[in-house]
Amino acid sequence: MNGGCRRTALRVAMAFFPALLAGQAQPDSRRDVDAKFEYCTTCHGPSAQGFRGYYIMPRLAGQQPQYIENQLRAFLERRRVNPVMANVAHGITTDMIPALARRMYALNPPPFGGEPGGDVALGREIFANGLPDQNVPACSACHGPDAKGQREIPRLAGQLYWYMVYTLSIWSSERGQGGREDISWIMRPTVANLTPKQVQAVAEYVSALR
Repeated sequence: MNGGCRRTALRVAMAFFPALLAGQAQPDSRRDVDAKFEYCTTCHGPSAQGFRGYYIMPRLAGQQPQYIENQLRAFLERRRVNPVMANVAHGITTDMIPALARRMYALNPPPFGGEPGGDVALGREIFANGLPDQNVPACSACHGPDAKGQREIPRLAGQLYWYMVYTLSIWSSERGQGGREDISWIMRPTVANLTPKQVQAVAEYVSALR
């Protein structure tokens, strides 16, 4: 190949290479998002209402989109320790995360139910007013009076009782591993100041909310 041919071939390659990259970077199709959503519902339930089995799967239905996005990225960045979800998150593209979050937010099935009878009045009191003597702020201050959350603050309304109890009891070992800049860090002193009975009371109260 002479010099002129080489220059021509190089110009052709440079013209087509950006197009090739653009084709590879196209956003996920609706079909891709649908398939991934179906995969999520395998564990989280057909309406993302959560599931109680060998593993307790949280309700994602109605969850704040920014919270879901933040948590998926936390799994990827090891700010939240969960080997199973870390593997799942690696299978979700960057473009797909907001689409999945919006899909979950649009769902609103009834609460899972089945929580044991307990001190709902105590749970309501902690949620609304906190426990000043124990340095526990009111849950409603961040999660809202209806427990539906805001932005990166999660919805608690309708969350499975068993999941709430479990996740609050292991909070410091699983979440906020990115240090004080991680939004989950703010919950560490709160959960440390709650007794098991108080955790159960809050979990029972919010699990029945819609």
